[in-house]
Amino acid sequence: MKARIGEGHPASPLEDKMTALTAPALDAAIRDPDNPAHLMVIKDVPRRIRIYQGASLLADSQHALRVLEIGKSFYDPVIYVPQADLKTRLGFVDKSSHCPIKGEASYVSHDGEEIGWVYKTPVPMAAKLAGCYAFWPSKVRLVEGE
Repeated sequence: MKARIGEGHPASPLEDKMTALTAPALDAAIRDPDNPAHLMVIKDVPRRIRIYQGASLLADSQHALRVLEIGKSFYDPVIYVPQADLKTRLGFVDKSSHCPIKGEASYVSHDGEEIGWVYKTPVPMAAKLAGCYAFWPSKVRLVEGE
């Protein structure tokens, strides 16, 4: 019986990386055209999401999105809520950043403290995030479900 190449040998790190990045679960991933290893998946959250800063309710949503992103590392999942589901007024911080798969982020504050960001006009491939707000986990408390 003839052995197949690679049989019985662990996969190389490159083979592991390519297998993970080309898995069927990532077929619909949004990818950076200049770096296909930088990708994200946007998923609807099927449960109610509430976001608090201290006792203040910032958002209450049945239409939140969860973003799973792989870039320089595998980032923690991020919850985004539509502007219509904000329950308080947020201010804007004089700060912005750029992501090649999401676009220009504007940063927001509550009670004078920077607490999150929004993609007002994301790049076309991330249009689902338009006007949705995300919050720094260390600055808020997120409740998922009732």
